[in-house]
Amino acid sequence: MKKRRVLLALGTADIGKLLVEYTIPAIIAMIAVSLYNITDSIFIGHGVGVMALSGLAVAFPIMNLAVAFGSLIGVGAATLMSIRLGQKDYIAANYILGNVCILNLITGILFSVTVLIFLNPILIFFGASSQMLPYTRDFMIIILAGNVVSHTYIGLNALLHSAGHPSKAMHVTIIAVFMNLILNPLFIFKFGWGIRGSAAATIISQSSVLAWQIWFFSNSKSSICFKKDFFRLKKEIVKGIFAIGIAPFLLNATACVIIVLINKNLSFYGGNLAVGAYGIINRMAYLFVMIVFGLNQGMQPIVGYNYGVALYGRVTEVLKKTIIIAVAIMTFGSVLVELFPHSLASIFTDEKNLIDITTTGLRYAFMFSPFIGFQMVVSTFFQSIGKAQKTIFLSLTRQVIFLIPLLIILPKYMNISGVWISIPISDLASSIIAVCLFTAQYRKLQNKKTG
Repeated sequence: MKKRRVLLALGTADIGKLLVEYTIPAIIAMIAVSLYNITDSIFIGHGVGVMALSGLAVAFPIMNLAVAFGSLIGVGAATLMSIRLGQKDYIAANYILGNVCILNLITGILFSVTVLIFLNPILIFFGASSQMLPYTRDFMIIILAGNVVSHTYIGLNALLHSAGHPSKAMHVTIIAVFMNLILNPLFIFKFGWGIRGSAAATIISQSSVLAWQIWFFSNSKSSICFKKDFFRLKKEIVKGIFAIGIAPFLLNATACVIIVLINKNLSFYGGNLAVGAYGIINRMAYLFVMIVFGLNQGMQPIVGYNYGVALYGRVTEVLKKTIIIAVAIMTFGSVLVELFPHSLASIFTDEKNLIDITTTGLRYAFMFSPFIGFQMVVSTFFQSIGKAQKTIFLSLTRQVIFLIPLLIILPKYMNISGVWISIPISDLASSIIAVCLFTAQYRKLQNKKTG
């Protein structure tokens, strides 16, 4: 009964209080994840070397692709669960939990086996030079070996959040990150395991919190828990998960393509250091993007529940407040980077040339980032109300329709500057499209609210 009262609060409690309750834990969790990625790069940059840092940048697309499959299931299931809970369909919610576990097991194993078989050719195609390859390979072998753990951990945490336990989801993430921050320097510096130590720290940390998640969902007194009868794939649930999850999947998959294209361009026009610079830029951008992602993660169950029970006025209210906060976060990031790019780059390395290249790239990459905050919220909003096609389209506009052609054309005429300037141009162009789609949908919600 307590669980159901928590869910009913999504449709009755003050929107501002709900946003604080649901977004603050998610944002804290995302900040923790981002800080892990940043400190991970710092440990590798100072403890292993510049080539290892560049190798990590080459490994990032594969990790992005793995996250894409995790998002396909986790985000899709979380959104579907929010809608089903809004409709008070607890049987479907339990089936979603069981199906997530099965799907993560299948995709995690298939992805790991496939990539491990072709690992060397993939890494070389993704831009790994002969100097980077040993580091990148050592790192990815361990990450791929634990990929099932990563997939399941991401999926169950998304469901934990959508099932009305945002604080527990936050604590799970923070514990994993905290363990990682302890194990990383221990394995790299004390044990001398190098970049393999960083990968091992990641998998061990995630395995520990996954054990707790399994224990939590094993509580038979909860309205949503593991039950043998629900561990069967159901066509309508799998179809629903994939229909909603395809949007974040394509977002992460196309991000993989983009990173590969950028890395190859940077390698050709700027060498190994330029690839390492982009790795640092990615880590910095990831921090602010993940904060907004945490904000969106908190918004999603509120929007999904209220849309499911036709409380459209509450949907528009949470949407407006989330947009304002997201734009403010990304604006802060843009100002910070424009004012202190050299200092930020110096955190990761002492190599002067690498710092100089990173400084230039940072200013370009964050030029129009406030617009990205708006676009991210709008994209998640469409996903939360089950309109996956619009989310997919928004994902494709920035990364496929605009960024890929720019990355192919501009570097031919502007060299490495063409790579950097492609990023803000695509940010601005895709945000204009997001404004148009958002305006049309917002009017429909207003009409439903007054109708």
